[in-house]
Amino acid sequence: MKKVVTIQDISCFGKCSLTVALPVISAMGIETAVIPTAVLSTHTGGFQGWTFRDLTNDIPDIAAHWKKLDLKFDAIYTGYLGSKEQIKIVSDFFDDFGREDNLIIVDPAMADNGKLYAGFTDDFVQEMTKLCSKADFIIPNMTEAAFLLGIPYKEDYDRAYAEDILRRLAGLGCKTPVLTGVHFDSEKQGAALYDSVNDKFYYSFRNNIDKTVHGTGDIFASVFTGAAVLGKNYQDMIGIAVNYTVDCIEVTLPHFDESWYGSSFELCLGKLIEYVKGDTNENA
Repeated sequence: MKKVVTIQDISCFGKCSLTVALPVISAMGIETAVIPTAVLSTHTGGFQGWTFRDLTNDIPDIAAHWKKLDLKFDAIYTGYLGSKEQIKIVSDFFDDFGREDNLIIVDPAMADNGKLYAGFTDDFVQEMTKLCSKADFIIPNMTEAAFLLGIPYKEDYDRAYAEDILRRLAGLGCKTPVLTGVHFDSEKQGAALYDSVNDKFYYSFRNNIDKTVHGTGDIFASVFTGAAVLGKNYQDMIGIAVNYTVDCIEVTLPHFDESWYGSSFELCLGKLIEYVKGDTNENA
C-alpha cells in the first residue's frame, strides 16, 4: 500500500489544509500520515475569533521518532507553512526522509490575487524558494510563481508567457513545476505542467466558473499528489486534479453563500475514485 505524509496545518472546523488532504488522498487508496504544523479552531478565511496553537516545536520530535522507526514514504507533500522556521524544519525533514525512489511535492501556499498572505514577507518567499528547489513537483498559482521568480504579477497573459514561467520555475531546481489557475481567455481555466527533462508541456482545462470557493487549491494539490504517487502519467495527474476540483466547485454552487466555509468535496469522492480507476484527459 502506498504511503504519503503531508505536512500542513489543521483546522478543527472548516475545509482546507489537512482537513481536505487526509480524506482526499485516503479516498484514492493511499495511506496518509500527517504532521500538523498548527491547530486552529476554524480556518481563517471567514470565521472570526478563531484559536491557534503553533506546533513548530513538535515537528522535530515527530520526525526523530519516525526516523527511529525507520518509516518510509512514497511521497512527502507540504501545504501551508506558517513561518520561515517551519520551512527550515521541513527542509531538514526532506533531507531525512527523501529518497531517490520517493517524491517531494511542495504547494508553496503563500499568496493569491497578486498579494502575499498576511504575515508573510520577502524573507519568507526566499526560504520557500529554497524549499521548492528540493522538490520533484511544485504547485504554485500565478501569484506564487511571480513571487518565487521575483517578477511582477500579470493577470492577463498568453500560452507563451505561461510556458516561459514554467521553464523559469524549473530553473529553480524543480524538474516538474505545475501552474494552477491557468487561463488564456474567460471561457476555460485549469492547470499546466512542464516536464523539463523532455521539454514538454501538458494542459488540462474545464469551463471557467467565476466563483471563489475556499480550499480548492488544497483539493487540487492533494489530488495531484495522490495521482503522482499512484504512478499516473503527467496528463492524468493534472487531468484528475482539475476535474475533481471543478466538480467540487460545481456541487458547492447551490449553496454558494457558504463558499467561504469550503467546498462540498465529500459529495464528489465517488467521482474521484472513478477518475483514479479510469481516464480523465481534457487536453488543451
